Amino acid sequence: MANRIMTIELLDRFAQYLREEERSDATLEKYLREVRQFFLWLSGAQVSKTAVSQWKEYLLSHQYHPSTINGKLTALDRFLSYCGWQDCRVKHLKLQRQLFREDHRELNRYEYGRLIAAAVRQGNERLALLIETICATGIRVSEVKYITLDAVHQSKAEVFLKGKIRTILIPGKLCRKLKKYAQKNKITSGELFLTRSGRTISRKQIWSEMKALCKKAGVETSKVFPHNLRHLFARTFYNACRDVVKLADVLGHSAIETTRIYLVSTGAEHTRMLEQLNLVQ
Repeated sequence: MANRIMTIELLDRFAQYLREEERSDATLEKYLREVRQFFLWLSGAQVSKTAVSQWKEYLLSHQYHPSTINGKLTALDRFLSYCGWQDCRVKHLKLQRQLFREDHRELNRYEYGRLIAAAVRQGNERLALLIETICATGIRVSEVKYITLDAVHQSKAEVFLKGKIRTILIPGKLCRKLKKYAQKNKITSGELFLTRSGRTISRKQIWSEMKALCKKAGVETSKVFPHNLRHLFARTFYNACRDVVKLADVLGHSAIETTRIYLVSTGAEHTRMLEQLNLVQ
């Protein structure tokens, strides 16, 4: 138990460890943010199971959502394991599997179309095509960089992420639009979605540009973020094939339970299903 003190140097070494594990930028950022929050709360005190339990109670008392608390504990678990302090880990909150998604967070196809139309009206062809690309292929926003001109010519992109390689198929109609976009913008090789300075467009910029579309498109901001396009793809794909295993492969999930989260219906859909049971006399 001696010298279990968190330091800036220790956090820096943990960050380097995550990089060597080839964690995605988003995971790296999230883990470090959550661990730093614990570090600041600890205020120089020694790390112990009691301290971690008190941290969990602190989060509960400040009304953090249970899934948010578990996310913070997951990041801290990784840090504690890295330090060899596994005995300080505490149990996560037990959550009932979510039966339906909140209506105000569910993006539908009609709203998706309005977002694209709004981007076109604003003359932002890159954003319109980017939204279509994410939604038509089901890629993560961190995988946009793999949509290259070479990938478009092959109608598929090879994605290396989280220690795994998977193939993403690009629909023919989308390929034609991407080729036309590349020709128009004089892109002869490499990534298609770049900033004006020729750099890879960041997830933060994509998120920001999508949010800015909401008012023009008449879509609630709570529904508009890159990952929701992946959810829309997943629901549409599943409705077409009714094969959750195939969908898991397409999305790059190693666990079917992860894929099932994408298929949770909205509260309105759940209510309609209950009404159709006709069990109220």
